[in-house]
Amino acid sequence: MFELVVIVALIALNGVFAMSELAVVSSRKSRLKMLAENGHRGASSALALAEDPGRFLSTVQIGITLIGILAGAYSGTVFGDALSERLMAAGIPENVADPTGYGLVIAAITYLSLVIGELVPKQIALRNAEAIACAVAPPMAIVSKVASPVVTVLDVSTKAIFRLLGLPLGSEQSVTEEEIKTLIAEAETAGVLEKDEQRMLVGVMRLADRPVKGVMTPRTEVAWLNISANEDEIRRVLVDNPHSLIPVAEGNVDTMVGVVQARALLASVLRGEPLDVRGHIKKALIIPDTMDAMDAMTALRDADVKMALLHDEYGHFEGVVTPADILETLTGLATDVETMDPKSVLRDDGSHILSGWMPADEMADLLKIPLPAQRDYQTVAGFVLAVMQHLPRIGEKCQINGWEFEILDLDARRIDKILATRLDKAA
Repeated sequence: MFELVVIVALIALNGVFAMSELAVVSSRKSRLKMLAENGHRGASSALALAEDPGRFLSTVQIGITLIGILAGAYSGTVFGDALSERLMAAGIPENVADPTGYGLVIAAITYLSLVIGELVPKQIALRNAEAIACAVAPPMAIVSKVASPVVTVLDVSTKAIFRLLGLPLGSEQSVTEEEIKTLIAEAETAGVLEKDEQRMLVGVMRLADRPVKGVMTPRTEVAWLNISANEDEIRRVLVDNPHSLIPVAEGNVDTMVGVVQARALLASVLRGEPLDVRGHIKKALIIPDTMDAMDAMTALRDADVKMALLHDEYGHFEGVVTPADILETLTGLATDVETMDPKSVLRDDGSHILSGWMPADEMADLLKIPLPAQRDYQTVAGFVLAVMQHLPRIGEKCQINGWEFEILDLDARRIDKILATRLDKAA
């Protein structure tokens, strides 16, 4: 009975080492740092072990190796001989009983070592890695100090082999954007995040990746005032324009002089004052169209007038950006009643009708297709033009990344609607 207790204890101790190894290695350092800052017992020791994985893994391997040798030798000596004697007593020849007895004992010990000493402890470690790492770190740190000479030899030997192979010693645990998006999607699926929260988090990441021209209202859709126009024309623009801020130009759209606040202009007219657009012009923020959207958001936050005028490198007016444009990117909701045309519509056959103004990165996420890291376009229309290399006709098609894109509608020279069909379904 005592011998059986010793074997079970050795196997259980092996399980502790195996569980410690996986718990510390798979723990998130950010989580351990937070636990350490909150004074959680053992978190600092676990973080120290995770920061020096070479010494920790050497410690664990020493323990597992010694336990394996002891368990094998002890079980073979105690149980192998006993089982061989019983087999011989049952009439089995000695030359058959000895290998059979030892073989059965080794098979049983191996099975128990795999299940109790490896698989079960590692499954437990994966369920709550940080908590288990904090619990086992203090005793593992003590074992590492006791076995320090052997651990140092193993650690130095391992690093020497890494250098011979030309491999980096440190582990690069960088987190990619795709991994973050996957975590956000998993959190939404698990119910940790609401759908709107998930949409906003993804929107923040998209905003950080876009240039400001990817969120602007292009010049073709900007209603502007020409202070050189007659009063009737100016009144018509004011009546038709629902926006509170209106860009003002003199003569043509490329000679922007500022912005007027429609409310202030209307209030002066209601007071019986003459329509004086020039007297209400405010200086607007002027930014290049190459600026990052996040930098533009910061500039808008600090600006007195919450509208920025975008110009290209030649000084041509490209469009405007407002906090509403930033909000639309973050939330995915259109803030202008005139742009409530949906970005995409899923049809029963699995194809999608896409609006030409739909952001290209949102289209890529929807269709699960890659986009070039460096590109000059920001919309689906620009994506199709980059592929076709000419202004298409209605009904014209192109194929890329397993999808077929068909032009459904044109608005003058602007691509308005595109049908995206997966090629395997089209066939």
